Order: sequence, then C-alpha cells, then structure tokens
Amino acid sequence: MSLFIRKTPYTGPVKAVVLDWAGTAVDFGCMGPAAVFVAVFRERGIKVSAAEARQFMGLAKKEHIRKMCGLPAVQTAWQKKFGSLPEAADVDNLYDRTADLMVKAICRHADVIPGVIDTMARLRGMGIKIGSSTGYVKEMMDVLVPLAKESGYEPDAVVCSSDVPAGRPYPWMCYLNAIKLDVYPMEAMVKIGDTVADIEEGLNAGMWTVGIVETGNEMGLGSADLEALPKVERARRTRQIEDRFKAAGAHYILNRTADVLPVIEDINHRLSGGELPLAGGC
Repeated sequence: MSLFIRKTPYTGPVKAVVLDWAGTAVDFGCMGPAAVFVAVFRERGIKVSAAEARQFMGLAKKEHIRKMCGLPAVQTAWQKKFGSLPEAADVDNLYDRTADLMVKAICRHADVIPGVIDTMARLRGMGIKIGSSTGYVKEMMDVLVPLAKESGYEPDAVVCSSDVPAGRPYPWMCYLNAIKLDVYPMEAMVKIGDTVADIEEGLNAGMWTVGIVETGNEMGLGSADLEALPKVERARRTRQIEDRFKAAGAHYILNRTADVLPVIEDINHRLSGGELPLAGGC
C-alpha cells in the first residue's frame, strides 16, 4: 500500500469497513444473545426482561453480565433471594453459564442478514477490505465463523473481545482490525454496528460510524415480527433508535447494512476534502 505520513489531511478513499456480527451481519434482530441473558438470570430465580438485557448489548459478554447485576431491579431481587448483592463470584458464575448457552444459541441464530453478502462483494469490488468486531469471545466465534462461512459470509479479519485488553467502547478491536487488514489511517475505515457501544467504539478509534436500525438489537425484532409491526409503531421505534444513535455521535444511520454503499461514496467525498470523523454528522 502507499505510505501515508500525517503531515497533511488524508484525502484518499475508504479502505476498510469493520462490521459487528449479531444484528449487523448475522442474526436478524440480535435474537440469540438477548434470549441467553434472560435465561441465565431466570435459572438463578431472577426475572429480567429482554429490554433490560438488550440495553448493554455490544459490550463484552462478561461486562454485559456485570452491568446487568448493577441494575436496581436485579439487585433488589438478588438481595431478596440470596441475602446479599451480586458479588464478583456471582458474575463469574453467571458468565460461565452464559458462555455455555451462548454457543448453543449461536448455532440457532447464525443466518446471514439479507443483502449483506452481496453488499460485501460490492465493497470488495471497490477495493475495500472487510473487518469485524464483536462482544463474543473466541469460543463463541469458533462456532459462528464457520457457520457464516458456509452461508457465504467471510470477513477478511475477525476480532473478538477476548483478543484485546478490553471490549467496547474501547477502540482496541478496531485497532487490531487495522493491523490485521494492513489499513491506515483510521479515518480511512468505517465502523458499522447496531448498538451505541458500536458507535462509541468506532468514534474512539477515529473512524466513521454507521448505526444500523431495523435488523439490530435496538429494534430487537426478527424479520417476520418487524414486517408485522404497524407502520405507526415501526416509525416511532425507528425515531427513538435514531435519536439514541445521534446522541451517541453516529455519522450515519441506516435501516440495514445492505444500505451502506451510498454512505461509502459520501464518506469518500468528505475525505477528499480532508474532513476528519471527529463528530457525528447525522
């Protein structure tokens, strides 16, 4: 690749995208992880809602468990049942069970979201490399990656939370993608994901960020349920998600990953003028 020295603004094109997995590339609605978190707490006699489980999606799975244990409702129920608040050992035990159930759930929710495979092929045709980051750990990705490959989805780089010192919103997974893909500067890369944590990860890494609405965790519906949703309710939920993504600083907000090609062209135009992805542009 041509050598870029930061003496002047970068004015070249987008060189790589980094996609989240569940809700962005596979598992329409991010159904697998949400169900697992609910089930793990239910096994301990603690009732949590899918909405409570989804609010921390995108984080490394152990951190997700830790955040859920900090919810007031969970702490109250835990105190009533066990006589104390959740401790570090409880988080460890919950996480171990989560890891077991998550592997099984991944097998049931590995379908590639429609349009993703064709879109990635078109991006590659533009000379753009495909990276990925996830809150899943290696043992989970060892199951998911081969299943996705069988369906035709195979990123050029796969980085998970257990590969780096800390998961989202830290930028380390994006940096490791840049290393594996041999791509820099970071403004030549685009982070695509369906959670606030994805957007924060990309911003912290100095990348352009794209929030995905319809297929992701924030909407939290499978394809059939999304299509059955009344138009008024669908529009209301969409506006709420867009507001959250805007507040997080997303540069772009799309319904689906398959809609990203015009965004890449717009980013190329902005880069050609030396613009940096320092603030949201929605």
